[in-house]
Amino acid sequence: MKATIKRVYAAADKTDGTRILIDRLWPRGLSKEAAQVDVWLKDIAPSTALRKWFAHDPKKMDAFTKKYILELEQNPGPVNELKQHMKKGKVTLLYGAKDATCNHALVLQSFL
Repeated sequence: MKATIKRVYAAADKTDGTRILIDRLWPRGLSKEAAQVDVWLKDIAPSTALRKWFAHDPKKMDAFTKKYILELEQNPGPVNELKQHMKKGKVTLLYGAKDATCNHALVLQSFL
């Protein structure tokens, strides 16, 4: 089953299935009640160093993708945990980035 992605600030929907936050940091200005997150999988997010280097710069997206995939391959625990949720049913990966075309959720979705 494929995971869908959605900005965490978008309204929750009953078709989301299990809502999994994949950011290392909690989204600014968003309460836990409003986010309606079922699972917070911090360790699947890019490392702090990689996130800061990337800074959502579209020119760095290709290099970021390669580096993030390498991190995912070297840290299979969170990936396996996410795959277990996916086996149980529909999963929506939640991210906080403003740019819907340049973020780690897209990389993670294609990696899965």
